[in-house]
Amino acid sequence: MKLLNTRSCFFQESDLRLDASFHLSDGPLTKLILKKSPFEISTLGKETKNIFKGNIFKRVYVSTATHGFPFMTASDMMKTDMNSGKFVSKKYTKISNLLFEKGWTLVSRSGTLGNTAYTSEDYDEVVGTDDLIRVVPDEDKQVRGGYLYAYLSSKYGYGLLTQSSYGGVVKHIEPHHIENLPIPMLPDTKQQQIHNLIEDASSLRVESNAMLKEAIDFFDKKYCVNGLVKVFKKNIKNCNFSLAAYNNNLECDTVESLLLNDYMTISDIAKNCFAPPLFKHIYLKKNNGHPFLTGAELTKFHKKYYRWLSPRGVKNIQNYKISKGTLLFYKSGTTDGGILGNVFIADDILDGACLSDHVIRVSIEDLAMAYWAFAFFKSSAGIRLLLKLATGSVIPFITPERLKGVKLPKPDENFKWVVQKIESYIANSVESQMKEQQAISLVEKEIESWQKS
Repeated sequence: MKLLNTRSCFFQESDLRLDASFHLSDGPLTKLILKKSPFEISTLGKETKNIFKGNIFKRVYVSTATHGFPFMTASDMMKTDMNSGKFVSKKYTKISNLLFEKGWTLVSRSGTLGNTAYTSEDYDEVVGTDDLIRVVPDEDKQVRGGYLYAYLSSKYGYGLLTQSSYGGVVKHIEPHHIENLPIPMLPDTKQQQIHNLIEDASSLRVESNAMLKEAIDFFDKKYCVNGLVKVFKKNIKNCNFSLAAYNNNLECDTVESLLLNDYMTISDIAKNCFAPPLFKHIYLKKNNGHPFLTGAELTKFHKKYYRWLSPRGVKNIQNYKISKGTLLFYKSGTTDGGILGNVFIADDILDGACLSDHVIRVSIEDLAMAYWAFAFFKSSAGIRLLLKLATGSVIPFITPERLKGVKLPKPDENFKWVVQKIESYIANSVESQMKEQQAISLVEKEIESWQKS
């Protein structure tokens, strides 16, 4: 049981809310901390040009970017790959209040509340869901856009963003709920330092995405997969291990015919390919165990550790730890655009972390070969070949045994070029995450210093 003595003024500030969960949340406690600020306290509404959500609109989906705008949901903005693969019609979508601009802070307002993202060039011509609040900085005001984002992304900003949620099953916040959110007016030099870190992080992410796209485009052009034929005929003698359409799709036949005899398999290049057995998860809240990520958290660009595995709860912990350069394949999900078959590569941030047993590990001693394989399996052809391996009725899954036999092209004259692109992608991605975390840490340490003084 949690207890807190509150004041009558707190009820006025909360629109006369009497529920204990509100007054015991991080938001009201953060407001008490901000009262100790040696700097002026303003509000989000005063220091921004606009705070709004997109219009609710009828989504008419199209198959290509030629006739549509890329569509982003609140969960998409948190992923390493923000591209959902969905496009809304240019003809039938009124884009007013839906398109993003560079330098905004986006806040998720429904379901999982308070997630934030800083918009860059990658958000140009992207239509966003109405479940995202757009916070538009005002260049004529005192608060820098990057500082504003870092503050809202900190544990203090998160507590303030989520304190005014309403709803029973699905929680919501509205733009007017955060207009009076307090903003400490740090000195210009401090704000500029934080803003510069966020801008640098944003630019590095754009560059990182561009490097990955170039590597993927190389394989997409060489092993072209035009859409997906959902209805087709095929001789039963040529069918794979099952009669499911995704196990026998024609696109994979095309890719394998292009590979001819110039291919290798995962087992040819991998030192090990396995998924660890199920185990009992005993979590610790503090950093005194083994850092752990679920498969869903693996998809996010900013990977933060919220839980640690107890050293007593897991035997053979090395089977669950991963090292830099390990290819990671999510082994279960749906075959129609879900997480099944998604491939990731362990970088410096993931090095030494523990992952869910839902992730297949592929260890390749030759790091350059791992980068080549990663780029191919991120391409449309690679994704199709992975989905072809799926089995199961309710929840399809991939087994390490089948993954070992999947084909991929042997290195050619573009091998070094592709490897360099992936090296740049990983380096820029890691530096981007570190700079953003540095900016957020500066905000949190500044606020924490007021409590000690």
